[in-house]
Amino acid sequence: MKDIIRILIAPLVWLASFSAVYALHGLICGHGIDGTVFGFLSLPRMLMGAAYGAAVLVQLGLIWGLHSERFSSPTPFVRFVSRATGWVGLVAAIWSLLPTVTTTYCL
Repeated sequence: MKDIIRILIAPLVWLASFSAVYALHGLICGHGIDGTVFGFLSLPRMLMGAAYGAAVLVQLGLIWGLHSERFSSPTPFVRFVSRATGWVGLVAAIWSLLPTVTTTYCL
């Protein structure tokens, strides 16, 4: 059972972070949150950037954990697959959440 969790943890965390970041985007746009922070950065842009950064940092933490001796699997196949899905989760988080930081946040 632990091997299945090792393999699926990164894609599941990506799914949760994807849902959370775009839910935050919907809340920001739906409630008309606006304003400036630090004179040049808007509050919605800062919130979306922080959510993006947190999602990427969590994925990096998962990769670190999957590469550590404490959390890695004793079997080579599961170790390889879990690390591969960890990297896939990181790339998916970077790629799919990047538009929330680089594009306009509300139309």
